Amino acid sequence: MSVRHLLPSPLGFGTAPLGNMFRAIPDNEAATTVEAAWNHGIRYFDTAPFYGAGLSEIRLGDVLSQHHRDEYVLSTKVGRVVLDEVEDPTARQLGEKGGLFEHGRPNRMVNDYSADATLRSIEDSLKRLRTDRLDIVWVHDVAQDFYGDEWLGVYESARTGAFRVLDGLREEGVIQAWGLGVNRVEPLELTLDLDEPKPDAFLLAGRYTLLDHDRALQRLLPAAAAQNVDIVVGGPYSSGILAGGQHFEYQKAPAEIVAKVELIKELAQRYGVGIKAAALQFSLAHPATVAAIPGATRPSRIAEDAAALTESVPAAFWAALREEKLIAPDAPVPTV
Repeated sequence: MSVRHLLPSPLGFGTAPLGNMFRAIPDNEAATTVEAAWNHGIRYFDTAPFYGAGLSEIRLGDVLSQHHRDEYVLSTKVGRVVLDEVEDPTARQLGEKGGLFEHGRPNRMVNDYSADATLRSIEDSLKRLRTDRLDIVWVHDVAQDFYGDEWLGVYESARTGAFRVLDGLREEGVIQAWGLGVNRVEPLELTLDLDEPKPDAFLLAGRYTLLDHDRALQRLLPAAAAQNVDIVVGGPYSSGILAGGQHFEYQKAPAEIVAKVELIKELAQRYGVGIKAAALQFSLAHPATVAAIPGATRPSRIAEDAAALTESVPAAFWAALREEKLIAPDAPVPTV
């Protein structure tokens, strides 16, 4: 099914921070944030077993289970199975994402993209989320940032395992849609070249933002649009640096990124534009993108996101970004 028709709004909620990403968040703060998202009309929620070893799913399920299941769209991911045995969360090997969820649950996570693990992962997620069905399932992180030189082998195990299982579940009507959820464009380009199975959408985090969009713009987004594969933009604020934070790509932002953000901020101030509005609306302006799912751990951030979606951004601001070479010359921008 087209994810474009499945999602109720272009603004969703990415719940990675609810897995205690970067810091330990009290349960009540996590719950209040999800409730704030609901109260601001957000009805698409994305999570994953990886986020705090199931913690994000549990917290999200606690709140969403109080609402009627037909009222919201839910996605989670496969590729990692959460076990009952425990490990040291600070010692996990997470490729370029080291230390990301060291405040999460200590349950051991196993990377496994096989058919059996995919079905088990879905079953476990349903329990943690306290629901009877998932709308969208993403195959998580089959890319270089987690697996380095071994990523193609991991991708192949997912292609013959998870991809086929999810394709079958969609055909049976058990799920509405499936795709890949990654932080790199290469696995998505590879998937678009496959004859089968065919995904419905991709969740691409961090690669179609104000700060980083050149590569996705060249081939991926035009090819996805041509094949009617929708793009959900994860991390529209580039891990927070575009929303007043200090992280880029889940780590402390390097000097050149900080300098680029300062230039964008200067132009935003000159034209009276909120930087969140600029970031969010840029990510959604491409015809292939159907939604953006910023994350948050504070209710006030949700209100900011909702306001950013509808804020009026003058055409002169986008023209100034182009002139200063801060966005690609052929990047689509919102029309007023």
